[in-house]
Amino acid sequence: MENNTWPRDRYTGPGGGLYTGPDGGMYTGPGGGAYTGPGGGLYTGPGGGMYTGPGGGLYTGPGGGLYTGPGGGRYTGPCEHPYRSNLPPREVLINYLAQRGKTALLSKLKAAGY
Repeated sequence: MENNTWPRDRYTGPGGGLYTGPDGGMYTGPGGGAYTGPGGGLYTGPGGGMYTGPGGGLYTGPGGGLYTGPGGGRYTGPCEHPYRSNLPPREVLINYLAQRGKTALLSKLKAAGY
């Protein structure tokens, strides 16, 4: 597993994108996809999945989760180093933001086609 990233698949077993235990995408502990602290998928600071700056899941520049070029989260072609993310699955992220009234982020995601 790469630092501060987790699998994006729909697997619910150990190590899967929907697994709630350590190394799982829905883990709420440190570094997990559903963790709100530093490095977590729901963290808004540098390195977090909800960060909009370089290296963040919501970054629109090269390597970011909303980037459409090679290595970006929105890229649709083959890539030697595919994007990995600490953002939770789309439906989880949308629900999380909606429940917390984060309308600006929801609008940004919608505009980016997420």
